[in-house]
Amino acid sequence: TVLSSPPLAAAELTIPPIPYHQRTLPNGLQVLSVEDHSSPNVAVQVWYHVGSKDDPQGRSGFAHLFEHLMFKSTKHMHAEQFDRLTEDVGGANNASTGDDVTNYFEVVPSNHLQTLLWAEAERLSNLNVDEANFKSERAVVEEEYRQSVLANPYGKLFNAIDPKSYAVHPYKRPTIGSIEDLDAATLPDVIAFHKTFYRPDNATLIVAGDFDPKQLDAWVDQYFGWIPKPATPIPQVTAQEPKRKKDLRYTVTSETAPLPAVAITWLLPPASDTADSIPLQVAAALLSQGDSSRLYQSLVYRHQVAQQAGADADGRVGPGLFTAYAILASGHQPAEAEKLLHEEIIWLATQPIPAAELDKVKTQLLTGELKQRQTAQGLAFALGQAALIDGNPEHVNTDLAALQKVTEQDVHRVLQKYVTGAHSVTIDYLPQAAKGEAK
Repeated sequence: TVLSSPPLAAAELTIPPIPYHQRTLPNGLQVLSVEDHSSPNVAVQVWYHVGSKDDPQGRSGFAHLFEHLMFKSTKHMHAEQFDRLTEDVGGANNASTGDDVTNYFEVVPSNHLQTLLWAEAERLSNLNVDEANFKSERAVVEEEYRQSVLANPYGKLFNAIDPKSYAVHPYKRPTIGSIEDLDAATLPDVIAFHKTFYRPDNATLIVAGDFDPKQLDAWVDQYFGWIPKPATPIPQVTAQEPKRKKDLRYTVTSETAPLPAVAITWLLPPASDTADSIPLQVAAALLSQGDSSRLYQSLVYRHQVAQQAGADADGRVGPGLFTAYAILASGHQPAEAEKLLHEEIIWLATQPIPAAELDKVKTQLLTGELKQRQTAQGLAFALGQAALIDGNPEHVNTDLAALQKVTEQDVHRVLQKYVTGAHSVTIDYLPQAAKGEAK
């Protein structure tokens, strides 16, 4: 008889720290840099501490609209010149808007670093915001809304999650905005937004890759150092999201969805609370990472009530959301999927978790993080996430060790605290015959 040895628990990896450098200019600009000569490229990112939570009242989608305007002309650059400075030399550029931040990111051969630093400083300090640029980009953003929300059969469901999940926090405004709010925006609104939030003391410059540190510091001082810090304070979101006192339920209807869906949300602590936020990420991955995950196995494979099911722990600067959802299979209703979602989450929160399953999911999450850090752009993103969302750049070095230490007890503790022991918001998403106005 061959005796099989017990499976070995995953050995803890010692991950060398990312040797980042941090400094702050006299005008308040935070500068983070990581020197890495493994490829002759350099990533340049500017993260502004402004997102859709800072949209003016009645102007949802504003931070996102502004992201588009930053690619238009400046005092010394033509519109879309960023494409010429990056794509024409074999690089790339893009930007994204989130709830808490707006980031602009480029990667170029490292001999173009000086040009990129000049260009980022130029659009921070000398942006041209005129009626023509404003109207053309507003039309682009409205079209994006039509494509991602209205044309996507389940776009309205995912767009409804934030508005239904938050009672008072401005996270309740979806990042993409609405056609009505975008139409109501005016040029003076845009100019005021730029003046209020696009300033050196509300920005973090991140440079990662192949550069000489002394030369980088000199260029950063030269191009960013002169930009004045405004005397006015930066507006801060002070809204406190109250603890939910009861379970709530909403119905959203769709004229384009072929089948129903359901989403359930719970409030989470800020991402900076890593003792809880990291085990919550592991819990979400146990539920939804890949075809062997618990929600897929239960809802899609065994019971066949859903064609898709997932979970997500969305950490933010303020209160985040834990979301579980299912898109139904033909002939099934939201209540069936909702029951199974709750059952799987309760089971995960209370029953023993096989060591092999926990190790596998932690290894998947760790591998994803380490893979991202193989490129200059990925390194810069990891640093930006740590500094702006998790609240301290040092998290880039401590979070992966913390992830490896997550135990079954940690997963049980956070799920019982924030999910099974807390009130939920449920959204039933129902197809509707194409008559009348969808809710």
